[in-house]
Amino acid sequence: MGRRKLDKFKDNDQSNYVIQPGKDLFDNIKGKWREVYFRNDNPLILELACGRGEYTIGMARIFPEKNFVGVDIKGQRIWRGMKIAEEENLTNAGFLRGHIQNLEDFFDKDEVDGIWITFPDPRPKGRDERRRLTHERFLEIYRKILKPGGWLCLKTDNDGLYNYSLEVLSEREDILDLEYTDDLYDSELLRDHFGIKTTYEKKYLEEDIKIKYLKFRFGWKNEF
Repeated sequence: MGRRKLDKFKDNDQSNYVIQPGKDLFDNIKGKWREVYFRNDNPLILELACGRGEYTIGMARIFPEKNFVGVDIKGQRIWRGMKIAEEENLTNAGFLRGHIQNLEDFFDKDEVDGIWITFPDPRPKGRDERRRLTHERFLEIYRKILKPGGWLCLKTDNDGLYNYSLEVLSEREDILDLEYTDDLYDSELLRDHFGIKTTYEKKYLEEDIKIKYLKFRFGWKNEF
């Protein structure tokens, strides 16, 4: 392992902006994000597969009245977001290094107000279907930790993942207010994004690849 990578891991270990294995909060944060970590009662929004945390940081800047947590297993990736949060002294942003399939170990029932999934690995191979972040097993996890009425948003460049996600959602009876577009930048739904563009997104747009977007809430008709 390179020295630079080791230095980043050390930075993560020493930073209060990163919760990861070996830290006390890693095993005790469930149900206590507002009380123990953010020390306020503001809404809690997750960015899953956050990479460098560009949405986490971008949203934290725009909405100081909300809390944002980027989740990714790669410490080297979240290091960049952590450093920006430190440099800007953001008090409403943090990062969790862990597997998304283990979200219920870190977030209690109805603890989360919203979820963003931004440009995840599309897992195009059939044998990897269960690893797609809109597979049924992940949707069940999201439903448990999301508050009633909380939005889940997916942003992707990948046609396969986008169409797969719409197909999965169409087969469920607990999906409300589904909105979607296969060309975000030619859609009224662009208003949801507040001008935030990830590094990958900028690259795709330069290559004239259309950005796909969908959002929905869990629930049953007449529930809200």
